[in-house]
Amino acid sequence: MKYIITFLFIAISFTEIKPQLFPVLGGQRAGISTAQFLKIGVGGRATAMGDAFVAIANDVSALYWNPAGLTQFSENQVMFSHNQWVVDINHDFIGAVYHLDDANTFGVSLTSLSMDEMEVTTEYAPFGTGEYFGFSDMGIAISYSRKMTDQFSFGGTVRYIEETLDKLKMRGIMIDLGTYYWTGLGSTRFAVTVTNFGNDLAPDGEVILVGNRTKSDWQTFSPPTMFRIGFALEPYEDDEHKVTTSIQLNHPNDNSENLSLGVEYVWNKMFFARGGYKINVDEQNYSFGAGVNVPISIANVSVDYAFANFTKLGSAHRFSIILGL
Repeated sequence: MKYIITFLFIAISFTEIKPQLFPVLGGQRAGISTAQFLKIGVGGRATAMGDAFVAIANDVSALYWNPAGLTQFSENQVMFSHNQWVVDINHDFIGAVYHLDDANTFGVSLTSLSMDEMEVTTEYAPFGTGEYFGFSDMGIAISYSRKMTDQFSFGGTVRYIEETLDKLKMRGIMIDLGTYYWTGLGSTRFAVTVTNFGNDLAPDGEVILVGNRTKSDWQTFSPPTMFRIGFALEPYEDDEHKVTTSIQLNHPNDNSENLSLGVEYVWNKMFFARGGYKINVDEQNYSFGAGVNVPISIANVSVDYAFANFTKLGSAHRFSIILGL
């Protein structure tokens, strides 16, 4: 009970001091970074909890959220995640984790974003020229995590990304770093991550403008670097029921700071109900979802779903499957 009261007090306090802790300063930085697909979370579980997941990160989705979390579970796992993002955009993630031993874990992942081709329009042909262009993003990553002690782990990810817009391509290398620490006070733990850290990026390629003019010199943009601090605990747990709560402060390089809150209820390690809320995030607010874990002869199969609400753009639906071997 005291953990529940503590968590609620922290959540209410952050909500009340939002104007001071989360000033509008920072919003003017929107649009200064590229590769925005890297900011779209993966997995039905994490999304349903409002993305407040870096201090939980105890399944294969840690490949995205916190590479230090790869040592927080013992199974070798494979994950498939599909996200029906806003305006008919598809966002997909595939990841696999292999435990070399009790202290060292290795993982690989692939992220893609795609959409249907769009018709080319110009100022002289506003209804289309008869030509079409496409847009897509792709990221390939290798992750490694090591458990230094029973309480502390760290991990890192190296990611190659490629963004394609018609005839232009932008390529780059980015790094994620994460830590995971059990405090020793009950089930409390906290985590710190820095994701998508790297050099500025610029497209390469040449396009033909109206009047047969060409352009091949492009502006550089920073990657969407994100700093996160998360705290999680189980305020109630017995043989049949478990409640996990999480609170997370997010500091993006291209917008204002924001806060994520998440909760997960587990019954008999088989059925899951989750909810989350984001504070000071443009267009986004609440999320919820559910999941089920079904042990079969060759693997444990977890299926998760999440609904994320957007105030003006509609909603997003995520489905994910985790196979534990």
